[in-house]
Amino acid sequence: MTSAPTTAVQSISSGVTDFLSRPVQHLIGGASVASASGESFATFNPCDSNELTQVAMGETEDIDRAVRAARQALGGPWAKMSPSDRSKILWRVGDLIEQRSEEFAVLEALDSGKPLTYARLVDIPLSADWFRYMAGWPTKLEGTTIPVSAVATPGNYFAYTVREPVGVVGAVIAWNFPLLLAAWKLSPALATGNTVVLKPAEQTPLTAALLGEVLRDAGVPDGVVNIVHGYGHTAGAALAAHPGVDKISFTGSTEVGREIISAARGNLKKVTLELGGKSPNVIFDDADIDAAIAGAANAIFFNQGEACEAGSRLYVQSKVYDRVVEGVAEIASELNVGNSLDPDTQIGPMVSKKQLDTVLGYLESGRVDGARAVVGGRQKGEAGYFVEPTVLVDTTPEMKVVREEIFGPVVTVASFDDPDDIVRMANDTDYGLAAGVWTSDVSKAHNIAAQFRAGTVWINSYHILDPALPFGGYKQSGWGREHGAAVLDAYTETKTVILNKG
Repeated sequence: MTSAPTTAVQSISSGVTDFLSRPVQHLIGGASVASASGESFATFNPCDSNELTQVAMGETEDIDRAVRAARQALGGPWAKMSPSDRSKILWRVGDLIEQRSEEFAVLEALDSGKPLTYARLVDIPLSADWFRYMAGWPTKLEGTTIPVSAVATPGNYFAYTVREPVGVVGAVIAWNFPLLLAAWKLSPALATGNTVVLKPAEQTPLTAALLGEVLRDAGVPDGVVNIVHGYGHTAGAALAAHPGVDKISFTGSTEVGREIISAARGNLKKVTLELGGKSPNVIFDDADIDAAIAGAANAIFFNQGEACEAGSRLYVQSKVYDRVVEGVAEIASELNVGNSLDPDTQIGPMVSKKQLDTVLGYLESGRVDGARAVVGGRQKGEAGYFVEPTVLVDTTPEMKVVREEIFGPVVTVASFDDPDDIVRMANDTDYGLAAGVWTSDVSKAHNIAAQFRAGTVWINSYHILDPALPFGGYKQSGWGREHGAAVLDAYTETKTVILNKG
């Protein structure tokens, strides 16, 4: 493995350097504004712990200003705009993200620690794709006509439905895919005619701030999208509880999701939640084993394991167990761990010191409980927040490393013999976000997929995401679905109109 060097901000492009040379402000009512308190906080490069820039510290008053701006915008040009014109604006957002892709990619890598190569290949293009996909929906939001024929309602009626915006949407996003998650929230909310207050994660505010510039340049009217930075327990909590917010869309931990639900009770605002996961990835002995090994490594080590759907519990049929463990461990040992801006880096740092300590705490817990690290298992280097890609064996179902979401490059591996047992083992979790199955038997694959209690099941693949594919979880992995036609219900109200024709 390579070492984890530090990188000076001066070594990046002048455009990004200029962006970082000024404090990040809120976007409220179309204006870039400081916090009402005048306070700010620092955002750091997790590769070397150096400060990147200062960010406006949003609190209750700032959230209130943003919500009022969003509510005022509901009755403005956005509401009067034709669906076709809304589509053109959303498509333009995608184009502008693409045009400024290098700025977005570098800021994403600096702020979150993800490898620049992956930000360029995954996060930024997908964010543009999401806006373009959702740009097709404003002209296709249709109602239906419904015959009225119940015995208790004699007469001659004409009934139909229309879909209307929910209103003001509060969107709170996590730090692992900052720009992409903002696109996941904003694009459907805007496509359906809502206005939004976005609260980015405090660890990764930079690309959301740049996205605010893009939205303005694309022609989104003032107040339609407002961005308030700050901490979750202050700005996020104030947004979730605000009586002027009609809906909360949250991506983050299950623990915080419960707090969001509690805060939303005041005015019974609608809530959708995309929460944690502890996803099983199952390899049968009839699979293409080389492909399954590569897929299992990608399932857990992509984005440093900081992915809610990561395949963090690997189950391997006994006949091929040793081969798979050896193969995944070999890949883990060869991954380049280093600075996010290094083009050779495949594993960046954890996003923060807190997340580093969390992952290291789980590794220590696994060691104490009897799990053995075939590879990895430790912090890497002294600078930054790096963790070695880790493969844990000798695990048992009751261990914390098996039951709880680690959110780092750590996979637990267990064997199974009887195919009838694997569904029980895979479903033995509080979560249900995703699952994977590797087999050459198509009937077996579909049978297993039908029994998994998970919102997404990948067969002979993993991490396949698309704007058209619904995404969300069973059990404690969330409420509702993101993406595709399914997401439209989350951002619209259905109104029924009945006319007595006499």
